[in-house]
Amino acid sequence: MVRYSNGMQWFENEAFWEALYPYMFGEARWAAAPAEVDRVLALSGVSSGRVLDLCCGPARHSSILAQRGFEVTGVDRSGFLLGKARAAAGLELVQCDMRDFVRPGAFDLALSLFTSFGYFEARDEDLAVLRNIHESLQPGGVLVMDVISKEFVISQHSPTRWEELATGATLVQHYDVFPGWGRLHLTWLLVEGERVRRFEFQHNLYSGQELAALLANAGFRDVQLFGNLDGAPYDAAATRLVARAVAGDQKR
Repeated sequence: MVRYSNGMQWFENEAFWEALYPYMFGEARWAAAPAEVDRVLALSGVSSGRVLDLCCGPARHSSILAQRGFEVTGVDRSGFLLGKARAAAGLELVQCDMRDFVRPGAFDLALSLFTSFGYFEARDEDLAVLRNIHESLQPGGVLVMDVISKEFVISQHSPTRWEELATGATLVQHYDVFPGWGRLHLTWLLVEGERVRRFEFQHNLYSGQELAALLANAGFRDVQLFGNLDGAPYDAAATRLVARAVAGDQKR
């Protein structure tokens, strides 16, 4: 687990989100959001109602859903990211750790997008998050998840890549895999002229089979896996691990 000298975990550090915000949420990513929402809604089959956007960040998707008439609750533990989200209208924003948020039977659709899952070292905590989501959905409500997959990481030829950013900076991304392929340690180097900043973080890595089993353990049924938000097959060409799952009877 990446911890700072004060015991803080990486995702609790607001400086991490502040420094990387322009690169995680650049213009191209915002421009892609409407089409991503179209795909999520088509995949979910949900056309109206109440939506939970867990780890909503700056409300890249939540704001569009609200514009389209959904009642949207965005949840994130980062006050900095929620501050960005407050520029959007028509949202309920809640600052809360995803392990703690639960609102029984309140939502028709829940979203966990952009690999906003698996931050915690103990997989039991990932299961607790999914159980909270399940409890927060009405029976028959739908969860759509989008994460990076174990199969995709294994298929990569190099653990390091770099890109030139619109700002003129260079972002170098490198990952190391924990023994057993259960978790990734990521190192990002942000090179701005002669200034180099280093960021480290970790998240759990799931195969399609492992994620489907975890969702079933949390109470979900009819779990389907896809290779992207377009609903492509989850096969060797998959670039993402997308799961669609339906909340079962809460009295199970």
